[in-house]
Amino acid sequence: AVVSTQSTGDMGEAKTMFAGVPTMGENRPQNYMQLAGRVLICLMFLTLLGEMSFDNFFTEVVRAVEIIVGLPLMICVCIGYKTKLASCILVVWLFVINIYLNPFWMYNKSRAMHDFVKYDFFQTLSVIGGLLYVITLGPGGVSFDEHKKNW
Repeated sequence: AVVSTQSTGDMGEAKTMFAGVPTMGENRPQNYMQLAGRVLICLMFLTLLGEMSFDNFFTEVVRAVEIIVGLPLMICVCIGYKTKLASCILVVWLFVINIYLNPFWMYNKSRAMHDFVKYDFFQTLSVIGGLLYVITLGPGGVSFDEHKKNW
């Protein structure tokens, strides 16, 4: 293949492109990986939305608010719209809800419920960790936030 290099200015960097192959933007594989990561975080979040048992009224209200607040914010994260803001709100929100809904330390270790609640607690922490990565790295090139920069 014929490769040509072009100087991009005073930075001294060279941009490589294949002769005759059209290029469309800067959609590198890293951008698609960030998109895939955002979608997978959204899928993990959907597994957190458990079924309502109506045992405790306040707990069910908290779960309903989790759905009402969490779903729109997670959709924003998934499509890459106001990603860092939505992720920050979700991190704080999920952390507070996690402490309230999944207090595994309150259960006796010999009971099976301890293991179930502990699993849910750490699954929620996994989603929080993924959202922290989104806050740190940004939404990537395949997102509404990045697309708005080109307007």
